[in-house]
Amino acid sequence: MGSDDQSAGDRIQKGFQINYMILRDADSGKIIWQENKDFSAPDQEHEARVPVKILDMRAVSREINFSTIESMENFRLDQKVLFKGRIMEEWFFEMGFVGANTTNTWQSTIEAAPESQMMPAKVLNGNVTIQTSFYDNETLITKSVVRLYYI
Repeated sequence: MGSDDQSAGDRIQKGFQINYMILRDADSGKIIWQENKDFSAPDQEHEARVPVKILDMRAVSREINFSTIESMENFRLDQKVLFKGRIMEEWFFEMGFVGANTTNTWQSTIEAAPESQMMPAKVLNGNVTIQTSFYDNETLITKSVVRLYYI
């Protein structure tokens, strides 16, 4: 990554903020969990306390509301779900162009793994982290790590 890419990433990061995140049952639309917190801060491990019933859902709709000062040509994220540091799942999401000085809402649907591959909440609790890398094209904006606790 060249210095121009790095300075672009730094510039975007300074003006980038997650305003809130909502998880919904994708079938009913009912809110399961909501947090008004900036999960984009890269220098700390965040925590999320999510209702255990999320593990029984066929699919979850994730809504991220974010603001940016800088425009982005191709806003995207790579998300890894890790269990005790080992990758269990990896997803790639692409939003595309994001205008400067805007607040945006991005909704994605994530389908559950087959029931035969699911682990019980007591095993997952505190051992799962979601590592999300936010990019504009290939330029890393920020990387977020959230540890999940099931309540």
